[in-house]
Amino acid sequence: MYKIAIVGASTLIGRELKDALAESALATASFVLLDEEDAQGQLDQVGDEATFIQAIHAEAFEHADFAFFCGTEEMTRHYWRQALEAGSTVLDLSAALDQETGVLVRAPWLGAETAAVDLFTPAVVPAHPAAVALALLLERLQLAAPVRFAAATVVEPASEFGRAAMDELHQQTVNLLSFQQLPRAIYDAQAAYNLLSGLGESAAVSLNAQEARIRRHYDLLTEGRGPALALQVIHAPVFHGHAFSIAVEMERTVEITALEEALSGGHIDLVLEDTDSPSNLAATGQNDVLVRLRTEKSTRGAGAATRLWLWAASDNLRLNAQNAVQCALDLRRIRPQGAVQ
Repeated sequence: MYKIAIVGASTLIGRELKDALAESALATASFVLLDEEDAQGQLDQVGDEATFIQAIHAEAFEHADFAFFCGTEEMTRHYWRQALEAGSTVLDLSAALDQETGVLVRAPWLGAETAAVDLFTPAVVPAHPAAVALALLLERLQLAAPVRFAAATVVEPASEFGRAAMDELHQQTVNLLSFQQLPRAIYDAQAAYNLLSGLGESAAVSLNAQEARIRRHYDLLTEGRGPALALQVIHAPVFHGHAFSIAVEMERTVEITALEEALSGGHIDLVLEDTDSPSNLAATGQNDVLVRLRTEKSTRGAGAATRLWLWAASDNLRLNAQNAVQCALDLRRIRPQGAVQ
């Protein structure tokens, strides 16, 4: 029986992680929910197990096999070494540790990872969900033929920046309809009813930082195997779900049926009808990446192409939580079950 600590249990990703754990092989674990002062004392549950959210302190990590960090970057930096000292394996979903020495960025869904964990790995960062989706799609396409070029626009939702960003987007929408001043504590720009490539100099969040993280994680996941990727991130006035517009050029002409066959499989749901186009709403609650394939007309016939477009969507929170759980399951083999040394 494992013991699992979830730090930042009341956050959006913390709540999604609890659901993912309750549906996994770790559902029988004992859970400790930890968070900052304003969330302490709240009644919560993981699966059928009811518990209270507790204060974060060093003793809370005692005998915890895994410690998931789902709060702010500052929270992770402050407490992750305490979890390590208590013998826990740290999984960081906050983006605080992915450039720390020895910390590995992982996505077990990908077919051929080079980074391997061992007893000396201090922590693991589940890769950014957008990087996982992009790497997975391009890895599958390369089963049909080598990819010469790929460019992606990632459409990012407010939930990537947490509950405060979602609340501000909602309040901006309400205030615009009532001709009131817009709140700008998170976005230093009008995010409601708007598409943005930047959020303003005084914004509390940064699209450039998100883009750099997605690019860095994609490079780490595909080093030596995947194509170079041109990337931009756009913020959309939606609450949940990533959307992707991806242009791909293959090294040679490939039959459409071969491309569809390559994309099909675990973790990808290939949509064949226009009436079921992938969208952030359609992806909500789905474990898979939804994708629609469209080719440009080829000089060698309508049934083959060298250039194609992918329109894809995924539930950013669910994909992140599922990847984190898979990372923990992958780490089980190097831990003694139940008790920490």
